[in-house]
Amino acid sequence: MRRPPLKAFPSTLWEYPSQHFDMKDADGFTVTVQGDKDYVGATPSWVIWQLLTRYTREGDTVLDPMCGSGTTIDVCSLMKRKGVGFDLAPTRDEIRQADARNLPLPDASMDFAFVDPPYSTHVNYSDDPRCIGKLDASGEDDGAAYYQAMERVLGQMHRVMKDRRYCAVYVSDSWRKRRGAKGGGGGTFMPIGFELFARMRQLFTMVDVISVVRHNSKLDRGDFARAAIEGNFFLRGFNYLMIGKKVTSSAPAGEG
Repeated sequence: MRRPPLKAFPSTLWEYPSQHFDMKDADGFTVTVQGDKDYVGATPSWVIWQLLTRYTREGDTVLDPMCGSGTTIDVCSLMKRKGVGFDLAPTRDEIRQADARNLPLPDASMDFAFVDPPYSTHVNYSDDPRCIGKLDASGEDDGAAYYQAMERVLGQMHRVMKDRRYCAVYVSDSWRKRRGAKGGGGGTFMPIGFELFARMRQLFTMVDVISVVRHNSKLDRGDFARAAIEGNFFLRGFNYLMIGKKVTSSAPAGEG
């Protein structure tokens, strides 16, 4: 089925009926998948398209320090941007091996930065013990190690970005059912979006927060919906897309 054509969304509520979008590549072929459709936790490619349409130009260099299956690189290629991707466990040759907390890049070298980090420990991204996805956002330390790690990632993004340029963080809150709990919402809520927003604004001038509707197959499955109602908890229906701007010069923040 042909997907709807993409156009820049005007509001802070974003929704699109597919994970991927159709777009002709340099050879005139219609590309229907960006990244790997089977990669667990892959970023919707159209979200990256929306960001690059608004905040970048052709020829710009775009960083993704947690590149996963390479969705950002593929979208950059289609849009004539230069994608620079890193990951602790690279899945393809174009992605360089590196820890997002210590990027091998010079200061002020990137035009845009995007990251879709782990949302606590729900997905096993790799066997590397350094993986931030192994840090519990509600652990015995109340998530201190997770948030400290993410502060370092945000700090690296700020360091390598050029002044007056933009970045975005795509993330969801999380909820974990307490073992043995029945009804009454027995579990732990992890407000990851709010926590990372607070840390972003220490480094960046915040531009806006977008709510991205999640088309998760679990939301449509009767057993999951029934469990959420009976257990008095909520399934995650949206992701935050938090947009910031690096402003270190004396010019007004709205310029550039």
